Amino acid sequence: QVQLVESGGGLVQTGGSLRLSCAASGTIFSINGMGWYRQAPGKQRELVARITRDGNTNYADSVKGRFTISRDNAQNTVYLQMNGLKPEDTAVYYCNAWVVLLRRSDYWGQGTQVTVSS
Repeated sequence: QVQLVESGGGLVQTGGSLRLSCAASGTIFSINGMGWYRQAPGKQRELVARITRDGNTNYADSVKGRFTISRDNAQNTVYLQMNGLKPEDTAVYYCNAWVVLLRRSDYWGQGTQVTVSS
């Protein structure tokens, strides 16, 4: 019932910036929050940032101070502004939306590749 489409990934040099976008469609009224996760080869998927329905945000320690998550309620879109990129930020970034009714359900985008060259 919820569809997520990410965009904005690409190749950037160390210290550069990218802005990822995730557009949500479908039964968006049911979404409790959205977030960004990433997974690099050989690594576990990790939470990067999340924003709740009421606007509260959380960040992984590794990105705090460099990344900013924000939302555009009118367009049902969440953004991840990434500044000061490092090679260790290289990963596939996935948009996530979670729904809590009788149980928690998660929806995922297809992922967008971010590559940071040294």
